[in-house]
Amino acid sequence: MDFNARMSHQFRSQATGNNGGRGKQQQNDADAFMRLPDREIVGCISDIGVPFALEDLQKPNPQQIQKVFEWFAELLMNATRETVEPAMRAAAEDICGEYIEVVPADTRNLMGFYVSLRRLLVECGVTDFTYSDLLKPTHERLARTFSYIINFVRFRESQTATIDEHFNKAETTKARIETLYLENQDMEARLDEMKRKRKGMEALAKEKTERNEQLKARLLELKRGQEHISERSERAKNEKGRLTGQLEEKTEKCLNIRQECEKLRPYVLQSPAALQSNLTELSENLSKDRSRIDLLEKRTRALQTSTDTFGIVFNDVNSCTKVLEEVSNELQKEDEENLKATKRRDALSERGNNVREVERHEAMLQRQLKRWLERTDAVRNSSKEKTDAAKTKMEELRGVHRQLTEERAEKGREMERRRVRIEQTEKKMADLKENIEVEIHAAHDEYLKMDSHIKLYITEMEQSI
Repeated sequence: MDFNARMSHQFRSQATGNNGGRGKQQQNDADAFMRLPDREIVGCISDIGVPFALEDLQKPNPQQIQKVFEWFAELLMNATRETVEPAMRAAAEDICGEYIEVVPADTRNLMGFYVSLRRLLVECGVTDFTYSDLLKPTHERLARTFSYIINFVRFRESQTATIDEHFNKAETTKARIETLYLENQDMEARLDEMKRKRKGMEALAKEKTERNEQLKARLLELKRGQEHISERSERAKNEKGRLTGQLEEKTEKCLNIRQECEKLRPYVLQSPAALQSNLTELSENLSKDRSRIDLLEKRTRALQTSTDTFGIVFNDVNSCTKVLEEVSNELQKEDEENLKATKRRDALSERGNNVREVERHEAMLQRQLKRWLERTDAVRNSSKEKTDAAKTKMEELRGVHRQLTEERAEKGREMERRRVRIEQTEKKMADLKENIEVEIHAAHDEYLKMDSHIKLYITEMEQSI
């Protein structure tokens, strides 16, 4: 804390020789140009609402000076010890941990405030401001620092319209950039969501397509099976019709034969020999008929077996028909799914168009953002040019101020010389007045003496007469 920045600058200036001497001379000229009278500094600080007297500047009190610096920092940067307290407390907790009370809160906040104040003073032109200027302020450095700050505040007030204009433009541009950034983020989120939905729809459509192909293959196989079963059923029906016709024909023949036997029976009974021959013949016919009947029964059983087989086949055909109906329903559902898939594909293509529209909109927003950035750069460049122009004007004003200061200093010296002359003249006039008064008193004394001598002489004359 005892380090003196001015002594350090003096040592470096002595070590650097003539160049450092010229730099120090330029710094002294700048300080002389920016230096304000003490009464003007006190008046400016008092005008802003801070009670401050000439004695407070000549014999500074650290607490009062810190309050004045805090007021200036709050006015120009909105920074006080209270605003830096959370950040300093967090830094102390990170560094000291549970030993946070090692550094007192007031000292910690004052150090944080010093950093903000030093940044402000660097912008004002004071580059050698140290921590000791807050704890042990001196009259010369304090008057110099206050002079720079007051000149900066005056310059800032004179350029309020320009500063507000550029600040409003920068805020508007910043708000627009933030809005475009948020819109871009929203569009990107929507695009990602649509891409995810599109991938899901593509996977679902692919799965439906594969299932559709499987069902088509199964349907073709069932159709081939149905055709084969239909052919077998037709052949069985034809065979059944043929066998049924044969059975009916044989039954009819058998009945006709029996009727003929019944008709021939009375004739056979009339002659035993004829009856015997007829009996033999009938026995033969009967055996033949039995054999035929057995054959017909075998054929009937075969036909029954075929009929049962046909029933089974018919049931199989019915089940196949049901399966075909189910397949038809499945195909109808598949067609509906295909229609839905087509609609979804159309919706997906529409969403793809929307995605492309969003991408075009995003590209347009990117171009707008680029144009706004270019405009921002142009505004920044124009602001920089205006700032340079303002600095140039400030230099001109400083030159005018320097000239006015020199003229004021010259007039002050002239007034001082006149004041000295007036004081000398007044002193001579006072001496002359005093001499004249002494001479008047002496003349008055002489007059009294002469008056007394005359009166004495007249008295003596009257006595003589």
